[in-house]
Amino acid sequence: MPALSSLSRRRVVALLALSAACAAVPAAERSAAPVSPPAALVGAAAELPGPRDPMDLLRERLARKLGAARAPDAANPNVLRVTSKASAPAAAAERDADPAAQVPRAPPRRVAVAEPAHAARWDYAGNGGPQSWGRMKPEFSKCSTGTRQSPIDIRDGIRVELEPVQFDYKPSAFRVIDNGHTVQVNVAAGNSIEVMGRHYELVQFHFHRPSEEHIDGKRFDMVVHLVHKDLEGRLAVVAVLLERGSAQAVVQSVWNNLPLEKGDEVAARNPLNLNELLPAERRYFTYMGSQTTPPCSEGVLWMVMKQPVPISAEQIGIFARLYPMNARPLQSAAGRLIKESN
Repeated sequence: MPALSSLSRRRVVALLALSAACAAVPAAERSAAPVSPPAALVGAAAELPGPRDPMDLLRERLARKLGAARAPDAANPNVLRVTSKASAPAAAAERDADPAAQVPRAPPRRVAVAEPAHAARWDYAGNGGPQSWGRMKPEFSKCSTGTRQSPIDIRDGIRVELEPVQFDYKPSAFRVIDNGHTVQVNVAAGNSIEVMGRHYELVQFHFHRPSEEHIDGKRFDMVVHLVHKDLEGRLAVVAVLLERGSAQAVVQSVWNNLPLEKGDEVAARNPLNLNELLPAERRYFTYMGSQTTPPCSEGVLWMVMKQPVPISAEQIGIFARLYPMNARPLQSAAGRLIKESN
């Protein structure tokens, strides 16, 4: 085996010393915190002159395993200087000394989430007005895409012999609720109509001001919609137009039981006879349309009584204090067939 030169012997001695230092440090301590190599080894490594060779690279790898880093030497780029990793306080001091490190980090980016249109409450004006109903909820889509919407201006009806609507209304218990859109009256079971071979039970009636329906372009002071439903869920609405005149007994009974708060429901002590709300003359217009409030469902049978019923100015004023305007704008008739009684 050829003899080693003095320089090679020194390199071998330093390498063996570094290896021994690695072996002497327990694995748990090496993983817990960086370990600085002994000063003697650092000095020995610092004195190694000459170009880098594979043994230099091996020493660097050993130093990295010990948690050390190679610091550049401007005077001699081939010299390896082994230094331990900086502790947290030392690292902080280094950052304070470095102006580039003091640049503040950008705050987390906030993504603005737009409120969906259907978050607004539907109404008769403003952002929740009729022009927005169809965008508020998927189930309201018919309000903007429907082709048989209500109300309409009723004109050019075909005069035919319409069978009379058979009203079977009895004195009934009722409850009054201000639902935030109108005054609604929920009626006890036992009131119904028969029309076109179908039987419909009265569910509730409510008011609009001014009337949603127009007759040959004319609008009325108010209208009451009596909403009926058959066993298959189909709706039939009887509209009774209200015109300024004398006091109306049924309307007054409802006003007497108005709740003090929206959303409250008041049970009336005395029964209501809805026959007193109907006009003496029962001729009517009829067409197929929709609900006039969301969800604007179509397939509703409309019967609009031709003769208005009188209501006093004071009674109109009471409702106007709650709802100055709660009528949906006119919708396109779209060529629908309208029939009227002779």
